[in-house]
Amino acid sequence: MKSALVIQHVAFEGLGTLESVLLGKGYGLSFVEAPFLLERKVSCLPEDLLIILGGPIGVYETSDYPFLTDEMRLIEKHIQNGGAFLGICLGSQILAHVLGARVYPGGRKEIGWSPLSLTQEGVLSPLSKLGDEGIQVLHWHGDTFDLPSGSTLLASSSIYPHQAFSYGDHVLGLQFHCEVSAHDLERWYIGHTAEISGVKEINVRGLREAGQKNAPALETVSRGVFEKWLGGLEK
Repeated sequence: MKSALVIQHVAFEGLGTLESVLLGKGYGLSFVEAPFLLERKVSCLPEDLLIILGGPIGVYETSDYPFLTDEMRLIEKHIQNGGAFLGICLGSQILAHVLGARVYPGGRKEIGWSPLSLTQEGVLSPLSKLGDEGIQVLHWHGDTFDLPSGSTLLASSSIYPHQAFSYGDHVLGLQFHCEVSAHDLERWYIGHTAEISGVKEINVRGLREAGQKNAPALETVSRGVFEKWLGGLEK
């Protein structure tokens, strides 16, 4: 059986639609909370796939959250050993840092639903359907990053140009969230209440309405995205 290790920073940000796709592909899943990563007591991963999910902290906050350094070391070893990697939001920022790029606070928060603009390479990638008319993804971040050297830009948004990138065939970073469902987002509205209240342009009611409108179509598309990407790992 293929195996995947999923690292979470907050309990309410889970795999979403990706979980059923992984199970359908025959992956055994194990989960670990980022602060307790070293309790696994491994120097490198036996898992075929490493997934790092989002969270409301910054890559550069290692003095406050030293486990970030443990994640960085694990990613670096896993990629060097040829392992597959998927980073979502904070996970993509950690990946960018590991690959030598600068990660830093952006000029504004990007929280809410909006479409992606795919590059030519993105149109030819497993992300292609995310560029379809009417498809919007969820953005929930304040940090951004420079494009790592040797990587391929796949998608941008109207606010931040670096929204998705690949590094070789088996490593993918997604700054946005395409794994979410309207149902699961109810947890986000509670868990991120402080952040929501700190951005006057947004509120829970508006986010919920936008989620109920956009999430159903995204759920269908995102399953196809993950199916294609995981399928490519098998070649």
